Amino acid sequence: MRMSRLLLTFYGDDFTGSTDAMECLELNGIPAVLFLSPPTPTQIEEEFGGVAAVGVAGVSRTMTPEEMDRELPPVFSALKQLGAYFFHYKICSTFDSSPEIGSVGRAIDIGWKIFEPVAVPVMVGAPFLRRYVVFGNLFARVGETTYRLDRHPTMSKHPVTPMGESDLRLHLARQTRRRIELVDVWHMSKRETEVDERFQRLISNGAEVILFDTLNAGHMLQIGRLIWSLKADTTVFLVGSSGIEYALGMYLRSRGRLAIPEVARSAGRKAPIVVLCGSCAPGTAAQIAYALERGFRGIRLDCPRLVDPERADQEREAALARTLEALERGQSVVLYTARGPDDPAIEETNRRLTQLGLNGTSAVRHLGPQLGRLLRAVLERTRVRRACVAGGDTCGYVAKELGLYALRVAAPISPGAPLCRAYLEGGRFDGLEISLKGGQNGSAAYFDEILQGSSQEQK
Repeated sequence: MRMSRLLLTFYGDDFTGSTDAMECLELNGIPAVLFLSPPTPTQIEEEFGGVAAVGVAGVSRTMTPEEMDRELPPVFSALKQLGAYFFHYKICSTFDSSPEIGSVGRAIDIGWKIFEPVAVPVMVGAPFLRRYVVFGNLFARVGETTYRLDRHPTMSKHPVTPMGESDLRLHLARQTRRRIELVDVWHMSKRETEVDERFQRLISNGAEVILFDTLNAGHMLQIGRLIWSLKADTTVFLVGSSGIEYALGMYLRSRGRLAIPEVARSAGRKAPIVVLCGSCAPGTAAQIAYALERGFRGIRLDCPRLVDPERADQEREAALARTLEALERGQSVVLYTARGPDDPAIEETNRRLTQLGLNGTSAVRHLGPQLGRLLRAVLERTRVRRACVAGGDTCGYVAKELGLYALRVAAPISPGAPLCRAYLEGGRFDGLEISLKGGQNGSAAYFDEILQGSSQEQK
């Protein structure tokens, strides 16, 4: 695909969601690079010439609306200046948000002022990630069971943004006053012209936010076609999961405008590795258990001490010493804060935050930087050049501590969780490969797959 301007820019509201979007673009034949802050056109041209998509990884999923008001406008404006056909505010496919934290509605309101859209298409479903929207309700599959989000074993009990309402129209209406309408599964099954008529009729009747049901690949192709039809001289503002990247790629391939690229399916084995887990998700707990069975050294981090400014340095140094000892013996290491959502460490950490007068703030705000400093110290003291960080919010903080400024896909491991080549300030940790993944991404074998450099399915 040759284009005179970038196809797409995006801002991810958490780090792992941003790598997910980048991977979807790459696997669909759209070369992409992910930055931690908005790049200049010169930087893109000189360092990453030939890319068609540029993203910025953020942490707005952990921000209050007031913090988003300060953080997002300059980033959105900088990305708008790059002149892409589309700008995508990328959110998690489980719609992690609330009126108080990570408000998608507030992001829409901010983007509205900058991009001045007629209406904002919102696509949350991503069937390839086993996320579905049907009659406005969001579902996610775990193992062999598909859960409505307000009954999902993780999302219904999320420590920051628990999902108490699966109807995305109602959930989003608590975050913005803009009028929200739906193109539902019944309309999505009709002919292209009827889908387009439904979309335009909603706009004519005053819809400002238009949500799309997404159940299968056919719906994604329809949405990709509709999004492509919106491109104009000005940048089109989109909101949703990485399903948007996938839908656009699917449609452009169907029109012969993209070819499936030859992507390296393995990065080869590299041992030992370091895994850092800030996630409390059941999926991460299963991955920790599997890694320990495969010979990884498990090191539990004392979170109540790490969130305490007077004890954090001491706890971090103790964990570093145990990590270096294992690495010197050739053992891969998995450092973890908790093993699942019911781990007593979570309540103990929150209790300690209350004692410190920090109640009401997310634990990851205090743990994230500490975890990043720990991983940085490991990399500075060893020759380890492959790492994995688990936990969407944790990844953003860790990346900043490492001085990471850009990523590109090195090899796909699991949908939404690729192994990446890291670009770091001053060339530090040369050759570092890193996976920055959400807590729910990947099979139980994921950490071992990172060690091997490929997924078990590819062997």
